[in-house]
Amino acid sequence: MSTLKKSFASKLLEVKAIKLQPNDPFTWASGWKSPIYTDNRKTLAYPELRSFVKQELVHLIHEEFPEANAVAGVATGAIAQGALVADELLLPYCYVRPKPKDHGMGNQIEGTIPEGAKVVVVEDLISTGGSSLKAVDALRKAGFEVVGMVASYTYGFPVAEEAFKAANVRLVTLSDYEHTTAIAAETGYIKKEDLEVLAEWRKDPANWMK
Repeated sequence: MSTLKKSFASKLLEVKAIKLQPNDPFTWASGWKSPIYTDNRKTLAYPELRSFVKQELVHLIHEEFPEANAVAGVATGAIAQGALVADELLLPYCYVRPKPKDHGMGNQIEGTIPEGAKVVVVEDLISTGGSSLKAVDALRKAGFEVVGMVASYTYGFPVAEEAFKAANVRLVTLSDYEHTTAIAAETGYIKKEDLEVLAEWRKDPANWMK
């Protein structure tokens, strides 16, 4: 178990950016039933935690993607985090919409980064990976080289891992579902017997509780 991943998971649980309810599941917008709800934007409200996220994402980029010379955030959740990271790195920044605007200039990529830039993408949350990889595709089509992606959190779904592999995108995260459930059990946030339920959900989230 990674010390950083457990530490960050603990912080997310503390500020209720993550909530675990294995016996009273949430319903996602997709209609999926889920024992977890995540809103990493809550970290922006806490200066020390906001700085922690920024600095740790910067460390990941230095360690894993030192060749990056531009940063792109994925709208909307990672716009702020991406901007904070780019500011700390003193690199050009843009953010990527899910699709081009239907008015004005019709932009999907907002901001100006150097032509042919080596871009590291910043994301807040990885679920199936669909929206994150749409941003990668948009950047590639615009002529940029995506060197990788850093994210605050991932559920670690097999479908997402397969999608990132197929798209040839290396993903590195600050924390994940596995470390969250482990620290939640250790601290008494959930019962140890809940771990099996939580593990079953991640195997097939679309059909859990059907």
